[in-house]
Amino acid sequence: METVGRMAGVSQVTVSRALSDPSKVSPETLSRIQEAIAATGFVPNALAGALASKKSMLISALVPSITNIVYSGMLATFSAELRARGYQILLSETGFDREDEAATVEAHLSRRPDAMLLTGVHHADRTRRMLLGAGVPVVEVWDITDTPIDLCVGFSHPEAGRAMADYARARGYRRAAFITAGDERALRRGAAFAGRFAQAGGEGPVPIRGDAPASLAGGRALTAALLDEGFAASDGALIAASSDVLAQGALIELAARGLAVPGRVAVMGFGDQEMAAALSPTLTTVRVNRDALGRAAAQALLTRIGGTAPERQVIDVGFALVERQSA
Repeated sequence: METVGRMAGVSQVTVSRALSDPSKVSPETLSRIQEAIAATGFVPNALAGALASKKSMLISALVPSITNIVYSGMLATFSAELRARGYQILLSETGFDREDEAATVEAHLSRRPDAMLLTGVHHADRTRRMLLGAGVPVVEVWDITDTPIDLCVGFSHPEAGRAMADYARARGYRRAAFITAGDERALRRGAAFAGRFAQAGGEGPVPIRGDAPASLAGGRALTAALLDEGFAASDGALIAASSDVLAQGALIELAARGLAVPGRVAVMGFGDQEMAAALSPTLTTVRVNRDALGRAAAQALLTRIGGTAPERQVIDVGFALVERQSA
């Protein structure tokens, strides 16, 4: 700042004032200071400013995967809402291991973010203790619970699974299997699907679990295992998947074996990714409004940061079943 001040012909105090509150210096002075900053490549020390103001203007966002459009789509709206208010996002990928998430939470809290977004509502005990001790606003997304750390914005995964089962039975499918990745939320959807489908008189709705994250290869492998066991020996079978990616893998395997969809085996996905409507056949799936979820999470945090309690601690954005050709 001293160098910038010399170049602009002003004191270091004036440079500091221009950076913290530009309205306190004249437009002409501000212009000279900005030219000097551009010439030197100076970047203000945000840590020093945060110590003085007790605000870092950083919001931490922790998601299991930064490449999964389910999360990246939600984060795009979340980030846009917060950037419009002067905040920047500090983003980390945690995977699905709770201890890995706890270590990431600890690292982020050491940077003193003004708030934090977490994915899901099930965390390691020490994660909850750290966040309650830090006293920063927290929003948990992509799930709901009656006992959030602070705020949560999402939908009921068991209800989504039951809605998929209700649709399958209403369409007359007699046998069903639910192929799923190993993450906890997907497993809850699968268990709820299985329970509801059996309750409605359906056959064989056993969740078939893969240990790896959702992938096309995983969808093909799980579907192949089902078919090798005689799952599609006759018409009236349905494969429900915990994600559109697994469902796409199922469609590829069925096509490779010459089995008509939905004539021989129907397929349902989850997430309504962009490719779902472009597949052949187009994919029946469950849509969650990612834009609405991200916007609601950002607005809830901004309200909390502003010192006001949001109208609701728990915001359920719901979901919608999208019927297409595959089922």
